[in-house]
Amino acid sequence: MTSSLRERLQGNGRAAPSPVGRAGDGERAHQSKRVEYEDYQALKSHIHRNLISRLDLTRLDKIEPSVLKEEITRIAEDMILQEAIPLSMAERERLVSEVRDELFGLGPLEPLLNDPTVSDILVNGYNQVFVERYGKLEKTNVIFKDNEHLLQIIDRIVSRVGRRIDESSPMVDARLPDGSRVNAIIPPLSIDGPSLSIRRFGTIKISMDELIRFGTLTPAMAFVLEGCVKARLNILISGGTGAGKTTLLNVLSSYIPADERIITIEDSAELQLQQEHVVRLETRPPNIEGKGEVTQRDLVRNSLRMRPDRIVVGEVRGEEALDMLQAMNTGHDGSLTTIHANSPRDALARLETMVSMAGLNISDKAMRQQIASAINMVIQVARLSDGARKVTSISEIVGMEGDVVAMQEIFVFERVGVDENGRVLGVHRPTGIRPKFADRLRRYGYHLNSSIFEVT
Repeated sequence: MTSSLRERLQGNGRAAPSPVGRAGDGERAHQSKRVEYEDYQALKSHIHRNLISRLDLTRLDKIEPSVLKEEITRIAEDMILQEAIPLSMAERERLVSEVRDELFGLGPLEPLLNDPTVSDILVNGYNQVFVERYGKLEKTNVIFKDNEHLLQIIDRIVSRVGRRIDESSPMVDARLPDGSRVNAIIPPLSIDGPSLSIRRFGTIKISMDELIRFGTLTPAMAFVLEGCVKARLNILISGGTGAGKTTLLNVLSSYIPADERIITIEDSAELQLQQEHVVRLETRPPNIEGKGEVTQRDLVRNSLRMRPDRIVVGEVRGEEALDMLQAMNTGHDGSLTTIHANSPRDALARLETMVSMAGLNISDKAMRQQIASAINMVIQVARLSDGARKVTSISEIVGMEGDVVAMQEIFVFERVGVDENGRVLGVHRPTGIRPKFADRLRRYGYHLNSSIFEVT
């Protein structure tokens, strides 16, 4: 490292006095090479504080990130050697890595965020962190120094996206740079200390071929869904938490032609559309005075003035359902959205409830007619007891029968049992019903062979 760069990083170059001890300290020299947890955390905090005190923080943004991390690592290593603490090479590398994570990243969470097998990170308190791998929860040995340390990491996450968390606003939704969804809640609402939940969004984009390989659906079902997206059917993806709704939405959106203008609307931006012509919109919470809130309904209304070919709503959860249905019924077909529900029929019932939240005096029959006219297909996804995610039903909405929305199931996942390893056994099969949208798909060049829908 050049002397000028070291000076830029360290400011005046003088280190803060160290309470840990120096080389030649006989008492320190005879200590055990193993550092207990409390001592290790204290040492890490001490190195971190001294490092901050030595850096000229106003100059950090003027240095290339790769160069900066390399030089910060060297400075941290120098400080550890100056403390003359008998650490092994592995312990020293771990300490330097964790100090660097505290400075540039999210502290103890960084190794978990860099692990591609981790899909969810659940922090129940500073000393209890769980992760989900392959659909199953497991406890980790990751811990924070204390609740204050965890709160600092939470604040770092939410401040990056212009949000805040404190006693006056103790709940927050945010996102990480990779699109992962974050929810945090702190005392007094969270009794045992701050709680943090991170829904990972994989860095590797999942394709339809991979969903077929995972057994989420069959090639025949994938072919039908591809045609439905390209034929501009309005599709509602329904499922519970963690069922894979957003993943399927991303996969289906890849079938939207590249020459169409797409507007995405989300509470917390996590969709990763692969087309070039995409405008991403995100809601905004109220400020500390309770003003300035921008809801999904506001964004749906505004999107209609932006000349969209497709409107993709990450998840419909409130009164914006009415504006979305009206958009689908007034020329903005080919829209995609998700909803929390346990079955296709429950999804339609939830839509009714959301439309009624808009406060308009609409009769139940008129509301259902609006839904039946707007939505063409409901795809139900579920996470099974063994952690596998499946498309359990593909249903077509065919109109009204009296006062009820008529629906027919095209494909279904039929469970047949559980094997000795706890894995759910089942098979996707057609119901034997040929969908009415087959004629529309044919006009778009998708000819559905009758054998696709035949029961074998």
